[in-house]
Amino acid sequence: MQNNIVIEDKGLQYVGASRIEGPLVVVERVRDVGYDEIVEIIDSAGRPRFGRVLDISDKQAVVQVLEGTTGLSNKNIRARFLGESFRLPVSRHMLGRVFDGLGRPADGGPAPLSAELRDVNGMPINPYARRYPREFIQTGLSAIDGMNALVRGQKLPIFSGNGLPHDRLSAQIMRQARLLEEEVEFSMVFAAMGVKHDVAEFFIRNFRESGALARAVMFFSLADAPSVERLLTPRVALTLAEHLAFDCGQHVLVLLTDMTNYCESLREVGTARGEIPGRKGYPGYLYSDLASIYERAGRIEGSPGSITQMAILTMPADDISHPVPDLTGYITEGQIVLDRDLFQRGVYPPIAGLPSLSRLMKDGVGKGYTREDHPILASQLFACYAYVKRVRGLADVIGEEELSALDKQYLKFGEAFEMRFLRQGEYENRSIETTLELGWDVLSTLPRDELHRVSDALLDQYYRESKDVVCEVSV
Repeated sequence: MQNNIVIEDKGLQYVGASRIEGPLVVVERVRDVGYDEIVEIIDSAGRPRFGRVLDISDKQAVVQVLEGTTGLSNKNIRARFLGESFRLPVSRHMLGRVFDGLGRPADGGPAPLSAELRDVNGMPINPYARRYPREFIQTGLSAIDGMNALVRGQKLPIFSGNGLPHDRLSAQIMRQARLLEEEVEFSMVFAAMGVKHDVAEFFIRNFRESGALARAVMFFSLADAPSVERLLTPRVALTLAEHLAFDCGQHVLVLLTDMTNYCESLREVGTARGEIPGRKGYPGYLYSDLASIYERAGRIEGSPGSITQMAILTMPADDISHPVPDLTGYITEGQIVLDRDLFQRGVYPPIAGLPSLSRLMKDGVGKGYTREDHPILASQLFACYAYVKRVRGLADVIGEEELSALDKQYLKFGEAFEMRFLRQGEYENRSIETTLELGWDVLSTLPRDELHRVSDALLDQYYRESKDVVCEVSV
C-alpha cells in the first residue's frame, strides 16, 4: 500500500504504511528524511507515539517505533518526520530523580527544566583529546579495591551469570563508591535495561534508604517496555553523564545493567530489518555498536570532570566466549568475573580471583594514590592464589592427606583468602586501608620466604610473623 501525503498545520504528514513488522513501520514515498530522525506516529485514535528512522532509501523509510506497534494499522496511521534526532533535556537538577528508558519522569515529578537539548547519540571521545585514566575510586569491596582497582575514566565491566548476585553487587557499588578526595563532586548515573518491576523497586528503595539517590540519576527501561526502547536507554544515560562531567565538572560513575538485554534487542531489530546475522544471530556491527557506548567514558584534556563506566552483562550458560562478553572484553580495560562455585559456597561477593583483571589498576594505585605496598600486595595475592588452584587440583587426584606440609599451608591460605578477604557483608563498606591490612593478614598464613614478589623492606613493615588467621564470617 502506498501512502498519501497531506499537509496540516503541524507540517507534512504521510498517511498509511506499506507494512508493519514487529517494532518497525515502513513508510513509502518519503522525501527530505534523514537517518536517525525522530518520527511522530499518530494511531487511529489520535494518540501519538514516537519512533526514529532506522533505514532510508530513495523510496521508503524504515521507522523504529519506540513505544511498540501494538494497535497500529497500515491504513490509518499518520507519520510526521520532525527533522531532528532524539534529544534529551539535560540539567544537574536531574540528580535525585528517577526516569524511564527515554528520559521521561517516572517518579511522579515534573519534567526537568532545561534550556539545553542534547543529542543522545553523542560521540565517542576523540583519542587525541583523551587524558589517561588515573586516580583510585574506592568501592568498599576488597575483591575490587585490593586486586582489581577501578580508576577514574576507566571502562570496567562485570561479567555475571543467571542467578548470580550482580544486582546486589551493583547496588552496593553505587551506594559505597567514593573518591578519596572529599572536596571533589562525585555523581552517579544508573541505567537498567530489561529489568523486572521487582528488581527496579529493589534498586529505587535501596538507593533512597541509603541516601545514595541524592547524588544519583536513575533510568529504567522495564521488561514490559518495548524492547527497542533499550537501544536508547544507555545513550540517554550517557548523554546526561557527559553534561555532568564535561559541562559541570563532576566526576561521574555510570553503571549500565544488563548489556546482554541491550544486545538481545539489537539482534531483534536486526532480524526484523532482514539483516544478515553474524555470530549467534547478532548483527555484524555488534562490536562497533558496543564501542559507540563504551567509548563515551573517559577524561578530556581541559575538563576537570570524568566519566567512569561499569557495565554489567550476564553470560548465557556462563560462557565467557559468548559474543557479548567476548567483544566487550576487547573494548574495555579489564573485567570483573563472578564465579558460580564461590557463590554456591556462600562467598559474597563471588568475584573470581584469577579471571578478573583491571588493566589500568597500576596507574591508579600505589604511592600518592592509595599506599605504596598496594601494587606489590595485589601481585603477591594473585600469585599465591594461582598456586592454591594448582594444589587443589592435585588434592583432587591424590587426596589432601598426601600433600606436602607447604601445600597444606597454601590450602589454608586459599581458605583464608576466600573467607576473609573476598567475602564481606552486603552492607560492609571497607576502606582501602582495611582491605590492605586484610591482604597482609591472609598472606601471613604462608612462610615469609614464599612471598617472592615482596621486597624485604615491605615484609619488615607489613608481614605478621607466625600469625594465625581465623576465617570469620562478615555480616
